[in-house]
Amino acid sequence: MTYDRLVCANCAAPVNEGRCPVCRANRARLQNEGPMGGGLNPMTLIALIAILIAAVALLAHQTA
Repeated sequence: MTYDRLVCANCAAPVNEGRCPVCRANRARLQNEGPMGGGLNPMTLIALIAILIAAVALLAHQTA
């Protein structure tokens, strides 16, 4: 989610304007998270894809 559509519960202004300390803190947090949302970084995504490929290869090898 982008912060340009969020409204601050503290000052009722758009978060991207950064009018109060709460807005500024949330804006900084959202900017640091980046497009992946902060919970899933690219290395984690690559590791998950590698595990999925290995699991499919193992399954294909067992059925053949």
